[in-house]
Amino acid sequence: MAVYFPERDAAALVAALRAHPEGRLVACLCAEWCGTCRDYLPVWEQQAARHPADCFVWIDIETHADALGDVDIENFPTVLVQDKAGGPPRFYGTLLPHAGTLERLLSHGAAMPSLDTAPDVLGWLNPGGAGGSQQEKSGG
Repeated sequence: MAVYFPERDAAALVAALRAHPEGRLVACLCAEWCGTCRDYLPVWEQQAARHPADCFVWIDIETHADALGDVDIENFPTVLVQDKAGGPPRFYGTLLPHAGTLERLLSHGAAMPSLDTAPDVLGWLNPGGAGGSQQEKSGG
């Protein structure tokens, strides 16, 4: 499976989010200038191939600052994992940029605690999709 970049893969990204509704959105919030992030991209590509039902997205937070709103990323890479069907994110935080760390996180998917403090990446990437935004669901 591919890693999607919102600035160049918008239509394919929406299609991937709507395919395999049992899958997850796995988003890396990064910055182009960050060498660690650039080095992490091959790991992201490997994990995308291992988890074909999931949708892996690479989001440059500076390119998409307006769409993401007031998101404060303190360390890179920051990862968000959320069911494609919506609901609160399963994980949102900084990970060590190692394949094993990401693989362990993804393999424990159902056991991850839900979070309510992450940005609404799914709502932004898939407007009107099955997941919808948390703000829409809560009436806010």
